[in-house]
Amino acid sequence: MKRNIVIATVAAAALIGGGTVAAYAAAGDDDGAATQRQSSVRIADDRDDSAQDAAEDRADDRDDDGVEVRSDAAGTKVTAADAIAAALKHTPGTAVGADLDDDGSRAWEVGVVKGDGTEHDVRVSASDGKVLGTHRDDDDDDAREDLAALKGAGVDAREAAVAAAAKGTVTDVDLDDDGPAAWSVETTKGEWKVDLKTGKVTQDLDD
Repeated sequence: MKRNIVIATVAAAALIGGGTVAAYAAAGDDDGAATQRQSSVRIADDRDDSAQDAAEDRADDRDDDGVEVRSDAAGTKVTAADAIAAALKHTPGTAVGADLDDDGSRAWEVGVVKGDGTEHDVRVSASDGKVLGTHRDDDDDDAREDLAALKGAGVDAREAAVAAAAKGTVTDVDLDDDGPAAWSVETTKGEWKVDLKTGKVTQDLDD
């Protein structure tokens, strides 16, 4: 009889102990799940913070670029279109770009590819439109690539500058052949693409 009581007591203790272990295991599972959820939340928060920081950095860069562009354009009397026309009059050929120098010289630098495939940089005063000088660019491969990209184009660099002028003072005109070829124009109000065939101006969202 006593032996039966002892066995019953041990069995009860085992059941109770097992229940305790099971309860502990269940509690452990709950704690693990809660910890995992907290970790997931922290990771999501970190990703959100990283995305927000990246967006803020891009916005700051655009603001800095905008300030620099407006500073370059301040006091410029000769437009990009006028500078291109002056450069072509001095050095006949195909204009492939125009850039307002930011070195304080107040001059446009216009890239012109001549009929023989050589490229020349023509400097034009941003104050009075006079040609200040010219020199040959040694990279003729780029010149030939630009001419190939412009083959069949209905809009030249000067016309692209005129079209984009409705979006602010133009400070840079360049041929963008990354993807469908187009004129890439920078103004005091942003960056724009001008279609080579139609002259349609659209905002450049890539930058």
